[in-house]
Amino acid sequence: MRTVLLIMGLLLISGCTEQMEQIDRESKIPEDAIKMTPENDKNPPQLLSDEYEEPAPLPYPVNTRGAEDSAFIMPDGNTLYVWFTPNNKMDVIEQAYDTVTGIYKFEKQGSGWSDAERIWFVEPGKPHLDGCGFFQDNEVWICGVREGYTGLHWFTSEFKNGKWAIAEIADFNPEYEVGELHISNDGSELYFHSSREGGKGGLDIWMSKKVNGEWQVPENLENVNSEYDEGWPALNPAEDELWISKNYGLWRSKKVNGEWQVPEEIISTLAGEATIDAEGNVYFTHHYYDNDTMIEADIYVAYKK
Repeated sequence: MRTVLLIMGLLLISGCTEQMEQIDRESKIPEDAIKMTPENDKNPPQLLSDEYEEPAPLPYPVNTRGAEDSAFIMPDGNTLYVWFTPNNKMDVIEQAYDTVTGIYKFEKQGSGWSDAERIWFVEPGKPHLDGCGFFQDNEVWICGVREGYTGLHWFTSEFKNGKWAIAEIADFNPEYEVGELHISNDGSELYFHSSREGGKGGLDIWMSKKVNGEWQVPENLENVNSEYDEGWPALNPAEDELWISKNYGLWRSKKVNGEWQVPEEIISTLAGEATIDAEGNVYFTHHYYDNDTMIEADIYVAYKK
């Protein structure tokens, strides 16, 4: 998603602040869009561990005929944030102006989920794209593009007085090249992926410690990384597991005696961007492909036994 956002950031025309009418997100899904299911999926996610139940897509209204991606589950498992776009083939400029592409919230209701609630981090209707949402307590970090800024930046917003505030820029040291991230519970460690120099090849997982309010020079997590791409880090709430996306699957590294171990693959085949609740349930994105063409994307879950 960061590549799409970066392209859009270079193309977005600044200064256009025309207010747009808010529209139901599903009204923008193309009429010929196909709703994929496990039954018509040619490459379903494969479970490689007996610790979890078989992965399954979340029910409607979380998953639609549009594309759901980049989920984030809160530790209690009751609040889920999902990035949605009605048409993954749509030009990024169209997504910036369609008023429905963005981050949505769902609340657990029995065995299902509430209707989608659009979360705005700009004034509703202003052209923008937000993604990479990492939520912690009453704060969120997002990567996005905005009017008045060139390229892609990190922003933060705080939930107060019953709503999310307009996001403010919160860039990290540009030399660190911070990609998708996860911050430890106490705010002292920043995990992120990056292709910065000094890694093992492609994307690597890096960790920066906060000292006296400043993020220090990142350390390469050598046991976690390899010559392949390792990205989209996510800690479980207990912080003894680090989940990453690698080789189109989900891998898990365990912390033993304070050290992260070599990861093992848990779910293979077009599974990525894990997010874990306090019960150990793993939510992730599954992309449906046909002849190298992406059809749509859904949010799946593998429940811990």
